[in-house]
Amino acid sequence: MSGSRQSQGGNEHRGISAQSHDLDSARDWMASICGPHGLEVQAPQRLQFQHSGNVLRSMATTLGYVEYGTDVTIVVRDEAPLNCYSVSLPLVGQQELSVQGQLLQSNQDKGLILSPLDSQALTIAGDCRKIIVAIPRPALRQVLEGLLQRPLDAPLVFQPEMDAVMGDQAGWWRMVKFLLGELERTGHLFGSPFMASDLEHLLLKGLLLSQPHNYSAELANILSPAYPHYLLRARQYIHDNAREDLCLEDIEREAGVTRFKLFEAFKRYFGLSPMAYLKKYRLEAVRRELLADQSERNISTIAMSWGFTHLGRFSSDYKKLFDEMPSQTLSRVARR
Repeated sequence: MSGSRQSQGGNEHRGISAQSHDLDSARDWMASICGPHGLEVQAPQRLQFQHSGNVLRSMATTLGYVEYGTDVTIVVRDEAPLNCYSVSLPLVGQQELSVQGQLLQSNQDKGLILSPLDSQALTIAGDCRKIIVAIPRPALRQVLEGLLQRPLDAPLVFQPEMDAVMGDQAGWWRMVKFLLGELERTGHLFGSPFMASDLEHLLLKGLLLSQPHNYSAELANILSPAYPHYLLRARQYIHDNAREDLCLEDIEREAGVTRFKLFEAFKRYFGLSPMAYLKKYRLEAVRRELLADQSERNISTIAMSWGFTHLGRFSSDYKKLFDEMPSQTLSRVARR
C-alpha cells in the first residue's frame, strides 16, 4: 500500500492520498473513510486503486476522487453499517447500485447516495473515475437538527439517485466540483479557519435542501416562503405557455398586478426577472429533451419549439447555464 495522510500547514483541511494493487489495503483505506464494507474483485491482479482528497476538519467531511482500475463491487450489510453518507458522481465510466430491490444506474448525469443503514451493493466499472463525498452520520444529523430545531426521531435516509444535470441537485454538484478545484490549487483561502467551517456547513445544508429524504417535507414546511397568489398565477402561466411567443405584458396581465410589483416578487422569491425566469425555464426544458430525445430531432428544432429564434444566442445562454454546449450534451447521450 502506498498512501499518505498529511496536514497542509495551518489550514482547516488535510490532504490525503493512496494507491494500491492490493485488495485488502484498498478496502481498509476506504473503510477508514466511509466505514466497514466488503470489496469484491473478479480480477484482483488488475486492481489499480487510487484515492485522493481533502478532509475538512470542522466535521470531518471528505471530498475527493476514487478509481479502482477494474470492475469491483462494494458490499454493505445492515449488521455492519457505514459510518457516513457516501455521495458519488462518475466523471467517466459508470456504476450501478442495488438497494431495496432497485437497480440504479449512475453516470456523469446521475449521482448516487449510499445511506449508512441500508444493505446494498455498488458495482463500479473498471474505467470509472468518480467524485466521492463522505459525510459522517453525526455531522449530517447535527446540521439537520439545527434546521429542524429538534432532535431526529428516525435515521436520515436519502433517495439514492441524485440528478447532476438539472435543478438544485446539479447546483450542489457544481459547488462540490468548485470546492475540489480550489482545494487542489492551493487550499489557502478555503482552508482558512475563518471559512472552512462555514463552507462545510454550506455543503451539508445544500445536500439536505436539494436531495429528497425522509425529512424533506418537514424541512420544506419550515423553510418555504409563502408565495403571493399573483406570483403563483404568473409562474404557472409561464410554465403552461413557455412554448408560445410570450411577452412581459402577457405575464403582467395574467398576474393582475403592476409591473413594479411583479418584478419585485420575482426578484425576491426566484432571484430573476419574469423574462429571465421564462428563459431559464425554456433552457431547462430544451436540456431535458436533449437528454431524452436520443438525437431523433436536431438541436435547432428542439430549441425553436421552445421559443428560441436566435440560435447563436440560445447556444451561448445554454453554455452559460449548463457549462457545456448543446452539442456536447447530445454527444454524451450518444456515447452512453
